[in-house]
Amino acid sequence: MARNWWQAGRTVTAAAVVTVMLACCSGNDPVPSSSSPPAWPASGTRTVEVAGRPVTVHVPASYDSSRSVPLVVALHGYTSDAKELESYLRLTPESDRRGFVYAYPDGSTDDQGEHLWNATDACCAFAEPKPDDSRYLSELISTIRDAYRIDRARVYLIGHSNGGFMTFRMACDHADQVTAIASLNGAGWNDASRCQPAEPVSVLAIHSTADETVAFDGGDINGIGYPSAATTVAQWVSYNGCATAGRDAEGLDLVTDLPATETSVRFYRQGCAAGSTVQAWTINDGSHVPELGPGFAPAVTDFLLSQAKRAR
Repeated sequence: MARNWWQAGRTVTAAAVVTVMLACCSGNDPVPSSSSPPAWPASGTRTVEVAGRPVTVHVPASYDSSRSVPLVVALHGYTSDAKELESYLRLTPESDRRGFVYAYPDGSTDDQGEHLWNATDACCAFAEPKPDDSRYLSELISTIRDAYRIDRARVYLIGHSNGGFMTFRMACDHADQVTAIASLNGAGWNDASRCQPAEPVSVLAIHSTADETVAFDGGDINGIGYPSAATTVAQWVSYNGCATAGRDAEGLDLVTDLPATETSVRFYRQGCAAGSTVQAWTINDGSHVPELGPGFAPAVTDFLLSQAKRAR
């Protein structure tokens, strides 16, 4: 999870927890190299080093290298780390139940030793040099695909806050690698023209109406804007070529400290290119770090695994 505070002397908004590169950092920024190949787990959970950074990988006992399986990559938030993210999202049981390879890496670190992802201009690399996390994550996905029999048509990212910002960036920059994303209380580029996905990516945008860190109606971090929940959804409806008139679905019970079916659902499917979809889940009266209930991980995993790229 993210720790929500203003850190003295840094004027930094903590936009935190849940995998893409454009104008705010140079494509020539170095990505650390690794001197030896990682010791990937055949099953179970192990933390390995990839390009100088720790990545925790969980391989379900059902994994069979003769069959292709999905890949899910989860991205922590600013000031958080991979271990804390997994304790929040609890996706490992879903990996075992559904049979996907699950990876959750640590981001780069800033001059204060805080983990971050350099996602958009608003969040969350606040000092130079700005790491090329878009390239790093793209190469991480490729590295995991080389290590396991991954279905290239079923590669998914999930993130919260700064991690959510990063999932949007990955969908913008590496649409050829990413099938679908789920972002919890994150946002994309304020300027929609800075995102030009090469092909459709399905999107699940989850936003809390009472988010005290990444405002539901949009705002800024250190004076740099980010879009509202509605604008974020509208951008991806446009990118995927969907009809602008969405449809409402039955509400969901995802959060433990709010009345049942606190989350309203609106989906956009009509006209979307290449079988893609956009869904907006709104946690009414939810906070930046909502108390996720047992229904959250299965519901989000249902969305992700229901999406697949069409054969090229």
